[in-house]
Amino acid sequence: MKTRITELLGVEHPIVQGGMHFVGLAPLAGAVSEAGGLGIITALTTGSPEALAREIAKCREMTSKPFGVNLTFLPSVTPPDYPGYVRAIIEGGVKIVETAGNNPSQVLPVLKEHGVKVIHKCTSVRHALKAEAIGCDAVSVDGFECGGHPGEDDVPNMILLPRAAEELKIPMIASGGMADGRSLVAAMALGADGVNMGTRFLATKEAPVHDNVKQALIAASELDTRLVMRPLRNTERVLTNPAVEKLLETERRLGAATTFADIAAEVAGVYPRVMVDGEVEAGAWSCGMVAGLIHDIPTVRELIERTMSQAETIIRRRLVGALDTEALTPA
Repeated sequence: MKTRITELLGVEHPIVQGGMHFVGLAPLAGAVSEAGGLGIITALTTGSPEALAREIAKCREMTSKPFGVNLTFLPSVTPPDYPGYVRAIIEGGVKIVETAGNNPSQVLPVLKEHGVKVIHKCTSVRHALKAEAIGCDAVSVDGFECGGHPGEDDVPNMILLPRAAEELKIPMIASGGMADGRSLVAAMALGADGVNMGTRFLATKEAPVHDNVKQALIAASELDTRLVMRPLRNTERVLTNPAVEKLLETERRLGAATTFADIAAEVAGVYPRVMVDGEVEAGAWSCGMVAGLIHDIPTVRELIERTMSQAETIIRRRLVGALDTEALTPA
């Protein structure tokens, strides 16, 4: 399947792995790229530019195909060593970067100078247009369904994707609610050039997380996510558990007066405990509504090949077939 995204990124399939915290490491990124998608290493998870360089080298040993690095720009009193991370990306020969969070304009000139393609994650049409205006090569548009941070506009992909497609000239990747061939065909019908799958890739054999996390996703339904940190205007969709419900009760009680300190016990330092140690009820961790569509733990290759096969079947038998039937029906 050729799209503007496969052409831009040099990949076989229009499937991108989400840059997930404590998940986007070489074992998963390398497997996704080797299977024909685009794997993504999450830079800030590695902890330092030197560790990122090592992770890039590990991924390079797993695949000769393109893979990318996610670089998220967060507001911080003591910001990460972003110049160091950019240097590790360039020196590691990585040619695709997914930026997220704040405006990435500070790193665009040096990345472009070294031939790096930049995809910026957005949660609204206005942010996507800004990314296009500052020179990003593509955008990944996150609908309200997505795990992690869906923004504050609460617009689902059935509306957000065609609206973005009406405005943008650069390629667009659909993110949020993407799980299989049905998702891929629907996203492309709405104007996307590919899909970004995060939570779905979390439940694969190669995902470098505790099995408890994968089993929790299989057990979850589409009704089992919650939106936290709304009073802070840093909304995050997470899988519900007792700690999350306690967090929500604190937010309901304090309302607009809620501070990060009030909910720190449920959100700070949670990811190592969940993803590494398997303490899935330790606190809030990102999960998309797509959990309701996760019923197994395939290998990455099985998931990608199944997705593409299902997409082709839908296109050939349901969509083209429906058109042929209609054409043969007398007026």
